[in-house]
Amino acid sequence: MKQIALPLSSGSGQASAPRIIVGVGNAEVVEALREPERWPFRTAVLSGPPRSGKSLLARWFSESGLGTAIDDADAMDEQALFHRWNRAQEQREALLLVSNAGEEGWKIALPDLASRIGAAMRLEVGPPDDAMLADLILLHAEMRGLALDDSATAYLVGRCVRSHLGVEQLVAAIDRISLERKQAPTLAVWREALEEIAGPDQPRLL
Repeated sequence: MKQIALPLSSGSGQASAPRIIVGVGNAEVVEALREPERWPFRTAVLSGPPRSGKSLLARWFSESGLGTAIDDADAMDEQALFHRWNRAQEQREALLLVSNAGEEGWKIALPDLASRIGAAMRLEVGPPDDAMLADLILLHAEMRGLALDDSATAYLVGRCVRSHLGVEQLVAAIDRISLERKQAPTLAVWREALEEIAGPDQPRLL
């Protein structure tokens, strides 16, 4: 599994600089971001599930000098975004637009903007597989200064919510429970965190 280190400084409260795990869910997106000259009108729309790394990918794209990225583009004033698209065309600049519109998709009322965005390259972050889940668990644990080893990931991967957001919430729960108990994360802590994230209607995990 590959990782991309962002060319950004880590915050004072972070254990390490932010990194992007590259796996089955986003490898094709990363490859496409490396070649913006192949995008129709040098424009792409990046979408995906919550907390799946869209904003980190956009920051990496921008900081790497590949082009300009606009996060939450679907929430931007449409007239202003239309002018920004035109300016990018005039400057022959690649433009990456991050959409958080979800399953319903990005609904654009302005016809001129809708036609431009409709012609853009579509990039979507997909769900992680087991290998990517394991790496995401370890990354979130590392950034919290939490000690989790391969035995922890082997246990958690097959039982956790299989999404980027689910992994982030799981590691946060493990960290919080460990702090409350004033002990390192153990099997009992992992189980409690898994049951907390899964909800009361799910069967107890063994």
